[in-house]
This record gives sequence, C-alpha cells and structure tokens, in this order.
Amino acid sequence: MAGLIKREDIDEVRTRTDLKEIVDAYVTLKSAGIGSYKGLCPFHDERSPSFHVRPQMGYFHCFGCQESGDVISFIQKMDHISFSEAVEKLAGRIGYELRYEDGGTGPRREDVGKRQRLLDAHKIAGEFFRAQLLTPQAAAGRAFLSERGFDREAAEHFGVGFAPQGWDALLKHLTGKGFTHEELKLTGMFSEGQRGIYDRFRGRLIWPIRDIAGDTVGFGARKLFEDDQGPKYLNTPETSLYKKSQVLYGIDLAKKAIASKRQLVVVEGYTDVMACHLAGIDTAVATCGTAFGAEHIKVARRLLSDDGTGGEVVFTFDGDAAGQKAALKAFDEDQRFVAQTFVAVEPSGADPCELRQRKGDEAVHALIRSRRPLFEFAIRTTLAKFDLSTVEGRVSGLRASAPVVASIRDGSTRMGYSQELAGWLGLADPNEVLRAVKGAERRSHTQPGSHASGLHTQSTSQAQPGAHSQPGAALTGQGNQGDGVVHGRQLPGAAAEVIEAPPAFVRPDPRDPQGRMEREALEVVLQHPGYLSAGNWQHFAATEFVVPAYRAIQQGIYQAGESQEATSQWLEGVRAHVPPELGSLVAELALSPLPATREETLQRYCRDILRRLFELQITRLKEERLGALQRMDPAVDPESYNLLQRELMELETARRQLRGDG
Repeated sequence: MAGLIKREDIDEVRTRTDLKEIVDAYVTLKSAGIGSYKGLCPFHDERSPSFHVRPQMGYFHCFGCQESGDVISFIQKMDHISFSEAVEKLAGRIGYELRYEDGGTGPRREDVGKRQRLLDAHKIAGEFFRAQLLTPQAAAGRAFLSERGFDREAAEHFGVGFAPQGWDALLKHLTGKGFTHEELKLTGMFSEGQRGIYDRFRGRLIWPIRDIAGDTVGFGARKLFEDDQGPKYLNTPETSLYKKSQVLYGIDLAKKAIASKRQLVVVEGYTDVMACHLAGIDTAVATCGTAFGAEHIKVARRLLSDDGTGGEVVFTFDGDAAGQKAALKAFDEDQRFVAQTFVAVEPSGADPCELRQRKGDEAVHALIRSRRPLFEFAIRTTLAKFDLSTVEGRVSGLRASAPVVASIRDGSTRMGYSQELAGWLGLADPNEVLRAVKGAERRSHTQPGSHASGLHTQSTSQAQPGAHSQPGAALTGQGNQGDGVVHGRQLPGAAAEVIEAPPAFVRPDPRDPQGRMEREALEVVLQHPGYLSAGNWQHFAATEFVVPAYRAIQQGIYQAGESQEATSQWLEGVRAHVPPELGSLVAELALSPLPATREETLQRYCRDILRRLFELQITRLKEERLGALQRMDPAVDPESYNLLQRELMELETARRQLRGDG
C-alpha cells in the first residue's frame, strides 16, 4: 500500500487548483462582488442561492446548511470519496505528481479508489460501443438512427454506440484492459449466471448516460432485433454510480445552455433529446426510466439558478392518458421550483423525434412555444373528467379542482387561478370558487413549527446586565476597564456579580436593524483587515457592539491580532478565540459578498462602513452625555456640568475628524 501523501504536496495541489473552476462543474455560479461568487448549494435543496465561493481564499461556505471547506473537501463531498482520493483526483487534473511518505509514486492501479475504477470502466466501455457502431454487425443500429434523421455526426456528438450480439464481447474487452470480474460486477454492465458474468447489453443501440460533470455512469440500450426477448429499452441497474432518480440524460451537453438561457426542457426519451438539440432546443434532457422527481429537481435548480429571478421548466408529454398522468406527477413536484413551469403537449401524440422527422426543426420549436402553464394544465385536466354542462358536473368539478388550486403556494398565483377556475366552470359568482379553495386549503394545511424568535429577542436584550462600562470611552481618551469588564467579558479578579454565567449566544438575524451595522463592519474587518489603519484598529477595539454574538466575534478578532491579509490561518485564529457555536458565523461573515464591483468602490465601501460604525459609537456617547447634562443642575454641580460639556465638544470634534479623514 502507498503511504500518506506528503503535506507539502497536498498544500501545493490545494494552492494550484482553481476552486471556482471545480465548483463550476457542479453549480452555476454568478458574481457576488469582487472575488466572490454564489449559486444554489449542491449539498441541500434550497430556493435562493446561499452557496458562496471565494477563490482567492480557496474557501466555500453555504449560508443555508453551513457546509464549508476547501477544494479538497468539496470534491470529497461531491464525489463521495476519501481525502487521499480527492487529492489524487485534483493532482491528476493539474498534472501534478504526488509524493508519498514511503517514497512511492502513488497507489498501484488495483488500489485506486473504487469509484474511479468504475468510471474508468464506463469510459472504456463507451469507447468500445462507439467503435462497434461502425462495424458491419451494427447495420441495423445505423439504419435505426438514419430513419429518425440522425447521421454519423449526430451519433458521434451524443456518443451513441452499439453492443455486439453475443455474450462476452464487452467482457473480454474490459478484462483485457485489466479489470477483474469482481470489479465488473459492480458496474451494472454485466449480468450473472451459473457460469459467471456475461454482457448485459447485447445486439442493442447504446446511449451513454453521463452525470453533470461529464463522466459516464451508466448506459441506455434500445432493442434492434426481433429475437431479442428483453424489453424495448434496457438501462443500467442501480449502482453506486448510477441512480436513476438523480441522472438526467443529456445534462452534460445541456448544462451550459440551461444556465445561460434559464430554460430546462424535459422530454421522455434519448432520441427526443437528440432531436431537440439538433433542432436548436439545446436545453433538453430526459429522465432514465423514471418520473421527474425531487432529486432531478435539485440538479435542475442548481443549473437554472432557480432563485425567483426568471427561468422556466417545460415538460413535454404525449396527449394520451399516460402523458396526462405524467404531467400531473410533474405538478406534484412543481412547487419545489421558483421558476415558471409549463407543459407542452402534442395533440397528435408525436414526440419531438417524430415531429422533427415529419415536419422539421421548426415543428419542435413550435411544440415548445405552445407550452401552457402547468397549473392551468393540471386544473383543466381535472375538469375534463366532469360534464360541466350539468349542475352536478360543475359542483363535482369544483370540488375536485379546488384542492389543486389550493395547493399553489404563491398567493397571487392562487388568487388568479381561482378567478380563472370560476370562468372555466361558468360560475357567475367567483366568490364561490374562493370559498371552495380556502376550504380546501384549510383542510390540507399543516401547522408550521413554532419559531423561537420572540424568545431569542428577549434573551438577547436581557443578556449580560451591567456588562458595559463607560461605552466607547477609549475614543475620547477615557479608560474603560475600571469595572473589570472588557466588551462584555469579566476580567480575572473582577467582581463575580457582574457576570454570573456565560451568555447563550443566539445566531443574529442579518435583517435586524440593530445589528446590521455591526455585521457589516465585521464583514469588512474579516475580509479586508489590511484596509484598517492603526487608528482604525484602536477605534474598532474600543467600539461597543450591542449584539452578543457580534461582540464575541469582535473580541475574537482583537485577540487574534491585527492582520494585513485575510488568510485562512488568521481566520482560524479568530475562530479559535470565539465560542465554538459561533465558528460557522465567522466563516459566514468572512465569505459574505460585499456590494462593490470595482477595487476602488470596495475600498470606499469599507472605509464608509468603518466610519459609520465609529460615528455611531460617538453618537451613542453624545446621547448619553446629553441626557446626563439635561438631568443636571449647573448651579448645584458646575464642575461636573462643565466636564460633560467639554466631553460633548471632544466627541463632536472626533466626529468631524472621522468625516474629514474618511
């Protein structure tokens, strides 16, 4: 066995690898400010992009599920492989030769990760099938493609191949490449009998099924010969690589177009995908022997950047009962999308491949243009089951369709379809439909889990009584440690009654106006500490943060020390000085995009945020002094009165200096 990879080689691979380039293979990223990108998280299902990447830091963080890490951990999580396998994969990508502690050059071929071995086997099998399509034995396969309007160039573009008749053509080919029978059993490309394993696909046209990164993970095979007793279409069975509930045929070819056009077209078969792409609908994909479900939606939404800013999903179905059933199944999943969803149904029952054969490319485009909103299709399909010319039929139709309308989550859309339904039913009073929809909504409504936001607010406002001493006095040259508390923390030897228990930190709401300025200031300091002058660092340390969690992070920054660059080592130092439950919040603040598109704007933004923070501190101190001044009788204590007036003048001078210095 090979030894451990040398630490310096791991660091070199991490440094040389472009994190954004790696993530781009899985997630559609958009610019989120200078040096920052965002997209839908690949680790959990979400509606709004909360997955952020900072290539210069070499770090990613999801604001939703709190997953974070570097390029190696990203590959580990996405490909479900070990740390060493992830490093080896990345090293191979950049052509870097790894060294191992035992002096070896890497693991032997038989020790390579199981997943990579399976991928290698599929890659070689795909090449084998493509080569076989050119042989005389594959004449039936070439004729099948030609009859449907696919020439040799099209076959090569989609990687279409041919599995020879016989029992062991592929088996012999792969064993000749060094694969063992035990390895090949795991690929799904072979069946097993009493005499051992044999080719699963025989005498069939073959389509490679690839994942979003372009790796072949399975195959789809179409029957060509009458003596074939198997099903018309035969796919790879479930394996560690191939999960039919997750794969989409054509996703590797369509992903860029889907991301740029914000459109996804879902068709039913391999030839339909080919026909759509060749006709110019290059956003088409197909499921592989299963309905379009939740796992497919996760893949699609990441490509669409499904964040409510546009985009559409178009399902194409046959006009028969099976097609309608499939469309209604899609309706069940629709509300996982923010994008608009549509149904395009061909009345004659022709699929995109047949349309292209009969009427050309324009007919395929016309089919997509004829799409109807999925909500409308689902409601009208429900109404079609009833005779709406009778009172009984209209009543039954309303009862059946009201739950469909009630299931629409968006309130405006639900109201609009309630009014449409009244017209489709021919009801003069639309309120009758509204009552039925609201009744259906009440019946299906489930009580959401209670939120503890009120309790959080209360605990925040009551935490650490007496923790502040002479707020911001350092800004005016006054001491602020006399009572044994610095930034809400008790110093050694201070009175025990000041803080009797450690605070329970609550994750602050970013939208909370009280903490917004503090959050923005922490983002600036954690991301661009080099922008702070020595004076800025002093003011920052003296500023009294109100939100407990932010105050703890401010203290962690102070203890980690000043830095000219937001390195991973410095950020880890900050995290080491904050309570463990706030570690993910530090990462979140360090990767939050700042609202600037140019370097000069970024510097100006950072300066403005810090100036506003310091000015807010001065404003608080002025209000405190003014209140004390108003409560004081100058005739009784003229010395204290004059002292407060001088302090107010000093604070005002400090405020003007901040504005003047920027």
